[in-house]
Amino acid sequence: MDTIIKNGEVITAKGRFRASVGIEGGRIAGLFSPGAEPKAAETIDASGLAILPGVIDMHSHHREGSEKGYEYKDTIYSSTMQCAAGGVTTSVGMPNVNPPPNSLDLLRKQFAIYERDAVVDWNFNPAPTIEDEIPRMAEQSIAAFKIFMVVDTGRSYPHMPGIGVHDHGRILEIMRQCKAAGLPLMVHPHDQALMDVIEKEYWERQQRDALAYAKAYAAYDGVIWETAISMLLRLQRAAGCHLHILHTQTAGSVEMIRQAKRQGQKVTCEINPWALFLGCDWSAIERLGSYALSYWVPEKNVPGLWEGLCDGTIDIVATDHAPHTREEKEIGWTDGWKAHTGTPSTQFYLSMFLTAAMEGRIPLERVVEATSTAPARIFGLSTKGDILPGLDADLVLVDLERAYEIRDADVLSLTGWSPYAGRKVKGKPMRTMVRGKTVYLNGKVVGEKGWGRQALAQRRG
Repeated sequence: MDTIIKNGEVITAKGRFRASVGIEGGRIAGLFSPGAEPKAAETIDASGLAILPGVIDMHSHHREGSEKGYEYKDTIYSSTMQCAAGGVTTSVGMPNVNPPPNSLDLLRKQFAIYERDAVVDWNFNPAPTIEDEIPRMAEQSIAAFKIFMVVDTGRSYPHMPGIGVHDHGRILEIMRQCKAAGLPLMVHPHDQALMDVIEKEYWERQQRDALAYAKAYAAYDGVIWETAISMLLRLQRAAGCHLHILHTQTAGSVEMIRQAKRQGQKVTCEINPWALFLGCDWSAIERLGSYALSYWVPEKNVPGLWEGLCDGTIDIVATDHAPHTREEKEIGWTDGWKAHTGTPSTQFYLSMFLTAAMEGRIPLERVVEATSTAPARIFGLSTKGDILPGLDADLVLVDLERAYEIRDADVLSLTGWSPYAGRKVKGKPMRTMVRGKTVYLNGKVVGEKGWGRQALAQRRG
């Protein structure tokens, strides 16, 4: 063997057991009973540590595109450094970069940046907004396509032209094309016509700060989310595509998705860390303003969200990692509609969910399933997501008993801040391995630019 990892507890979606993990040629070569391990060139002592499958984040905003624009927030290199530190071994980018990849040429240019700079493995979800380009991009082993149903009032970012689709007929066309291409369609749900009315109610009352923005997006029990999801579920039934709903954040949305699954519809969904650990606390919105937004999730939704995640109605956890500078957030104290929305979380979200597991809110095995095994299964990443012979040796060694405080000083993002700063968590990644190579060890990223490669996705039909 190239490497043997000894004395750790393997934790997968199916359970926990004591075993040594053998690695050869970047893949898991075998699981061995303690004391029965073959010889290896390198032995890693995992005493006191849990051995988990590397985390797969299907939804991350990496900022750097093939032309200059938003790389001052984060580069592919700095983004994937955060992944390594947080136990994320595969990170999948979203198309709101400059220019937005919605053609084969632009997609290949985007790939080139990852090939040059990524520390961990990667994939990318382009925008299917040019009909003739959809089958061409589908041939590139991508995991999914992605569209936004939102138009940002008064700003051109982060939901810029070229990736937004709001017309229902056009969405149906795209769904049919994704069905033909054999790939899922990720959708950021949003009812723009309703938001046009709702936000004007706040403006007429001279309410434009971050708190007003938060209330507008959650108005009428989340009507902009639930009407959009209802429409998407009906169009999915017509088109027959695999629909993946992003930003699940209301109890009503969970129930609609649960019912669609019971009826046999091909629909999956995700939840983001901010919905369970940040935006669901109004006091955090008051204290942090736009720094805490993404979106406000009124507290009454939280029990239903945890229930949906625990029972599998919500299939996966994905970050919606979205770094912005302090200047882009500070303006929200006076005008929340001008502040850039989104919050960073890649570096710390595994620890937050491990903490929740140790507090009894979710089984530890379900955390592993939602952050790794289910994303790999749903999006066709056939060599990822579990600890089994033949799969890539993507592993994270975690000290489940180690408590630490999230600090701005430890943030590896170019922005230098985290909305979770000051939060105490338990369960710290100590070593992250991508295809058998250590990329993070004991507080330091040791992986090299360009080690990451595309995690090839199989077309699902």
